[in-house]
Amino acid sequence: MKKSVVVVLIALMLLGIVASLSGCSEMVLLHPKGPIGDSERRLIIVAFVLMLLVVVPVIVMAIWFPLKYRASNPKAKYDPTWTHSGRIETVVWLVPLAIVLVLSVITWRETHRLDPYRPLDVGVAPLRIDVVSLDWKWLFIYPDQGIAVVNELVFPARVPLSFRLTSDTVMTSFFIPQLGSQIYAMGGMQTRLHLMADTEGVYAGQNQQFSGRGFPTMTFAAKALSQQAFEAWVQKVKASPDKLDIARLDALRKPSEKDPVQLFSSIAPGLFEYVMHKTAPMAPHYGDIMMHAQGHGGHGQPDVAQER
Repeated sequence: MKKSVVVVLIALMLLGIVASLSGCSEMVLLHPKGPIGDSERRLIIVAFVLMLLVVVPVIVMAIWFPLKYRASNPKAKYDPTWTHSGRIETVVWLVPLAIVLVLSVITWRETHRLDPYRPLDVGVAPLRIDVVSLDWKWLFIYPDQGIAVVNELVFPARVPLSFRLTSDTVMTSFFIPQLGSQIYAMGGMQTRLHLMADTEGVYAGQNQQFSGRGFPTMTFAAKALSQQAFEAWVQKVKASPDKLDIARLDALRKPSEKDPVQLFSSIAPGLFEYVMHKTAPMAPHYGDIMMHAQGHGGHGQPDVAQER
């Protein structure tokens, strides 16, 4: 192979790498806006660099060996009896083994440290938000503020968020890439997630799990505001004429796509538990949950604080 051809191939390869990396500024995972997302970005970079320790030498050898040992190169050593090299065997086995060991230790440590069920220890009381996945929209319930919103998640920056998630329908996946971990929302079950935004802004939220016809439109805006702006937003929602009770929730449960943002100034108690337990009528306290959600109250009501 002529050197000019090799130079052209290498130039094309470098050009391809540069073109591929030029889109990295749009990769939201590499531009986190919260402590969880930042830790996960570092983990991605560390894993990427460690794997390059194998990939880059392989690419170099794939180019270098055919060039050096080509039949037309009289300077290359010709050894037809060669069968084994202890040094090559050592490198081939020990380097990947060392990389796997390092990745295993890092993954084990970070998996536990970034456990989505673990509350963030930042010295600030978390904002509780219940997330209900519907066909094909997101319902966000703020139990402490007594309000609910469809397809818009608003919260103060620099305040930890404590999510409870469930699904009214098939399994979906709740994900705000710039804030960090994704978590599944499943019917009849409750999952947990803790996130925080350390910068004010609007971040894309989405469903990462295919859930049928309306899956591509199942997105929402996650807005991190100042504390004052968040409190003003809460007052705006409280001024809405719409209220969320069982009848309105049953209407929301009907499949629809591209639903606009809807604000509810008040919520019936126990709506999250109602959605979570409606697929399991034999579950303990089911009757109390139904009465509670329908506004009948009564003894033996489920202890929401205990479920958290």
